[in-house]
Amino acid sequence: MNIEKNKQPAAARAMACGTVVEPGVFRIETRELPDSAPEGWALVDIAAVGICGTDYHIFEGKHPFLNYPRVIGHELSGRIAESTGTWTEGELVVVNPYLSCNECRACKRGKPNCCSSVEVLGVHRDGGLCARIAVPEENLYPATGLTEIQAAMVEFLAIGAHAVRRAELSADDRVLVTGAGPIGLGAALFARLSGAEVHLLDMSPTRLAQAREKFGFTETHLAGSDILTGPLEDGFDVIFDATGNAQAIEAGFPLLAHGSRYVLVSVVKETISFSDPEFHKREAQIIGSRNATREDFETVMSAIREGRIDTDALCTQTLRFEHVPARIGELAKDREALIKAIVTLQDNAP
Repeated sequence: MNIEKNKQPAAARAMACGTVVEPGVFRIETRELPDSAPEGWALVDIAAVGICGTDYHIFEGKHPFLNYPRVIGHELSGRIAESTGTWTEGELVVVNPYLSCNECRACKRGKPNCCSSVEVLGVHRDGGLCARIAVPEENLYPATGLTEIQAAMVEFLAIGAHAVRRAELSADDRVLVTGAGPIGLGAALFARLSGAEVHLLDMSPTRLAQAREKFGFTETHLAGSDILTGPLEDGFDVIFDATGNAQAIEAGFPLLAHGSRYVLVSVVKETISFSDPEFHKREAQIIGSRNATREDFETVMSAIREGRIDTDALCTQTLRFEHVPARIGELAKDREALIKAIVTLQDNAP
């Protein structure tokens, strides 16, 4: 998409925005192109946007905390529109889409990812499926050595990297990741980089086949099968849930080994219940994992730069911005074999 920038006459300073107007209705709408940012913020010309499960849920009307219309997009890479004291015009950056208050107890304790009033771009406020946005400078990270498309994949991988860091994995741990979608794959990849033995569980043979063929995971299990047999009869030291399904989360408790950790990456609206005696006799831990921090973003970028994460395998397809209205319904409907779709906005994109 070709959008003129600073040399345009004022009347032409407009940009196209990918907007979910209401459930099931996606349109490219025109809004004013930002030409200034508040103090401490920077203008970013968006280069690429990853479409994730949250975006599909917004399109389908399944997101519980959202007002329409909403410009979607929170997996973002872009280039600095104007030089600041910190950034150089044209510099490629990764956008951390979690805007924190910097005042609550979590923020003051170095945990802005779980800020009590966090706002996520593309969810609580308009996102980045557009030509330009303003972002707090503290939420921008240099994407040195990454392509625009790779930089747009950092955020979703950081979710898994954060969960793995929360679990404090060691090479002695036997890990089960339930849910082999994008977030689960991210957790599995970073769990494997920690040296742990990694198993994946999913109800989809297609997803499990992708995990084996694209990423080399040899220990995969179809949901409903008896996992706790043979060498696995003692259970798993760490389980990561990335299913977004309450029944699947509850089904994971009996799979915990004694002295284990259960990391809940996905979020469900329902109440989760489990047997307290069984939980206590295992001396298990439940760990919530929300969003990610700069440390996790940096971990992901280092892994990509060093070739330890295969972004080509993760990127299922790319599409240009103007093709999104015709494709988003199709992408939302059939996601079984879809890992990550990336929308490109720059002129040099494919």
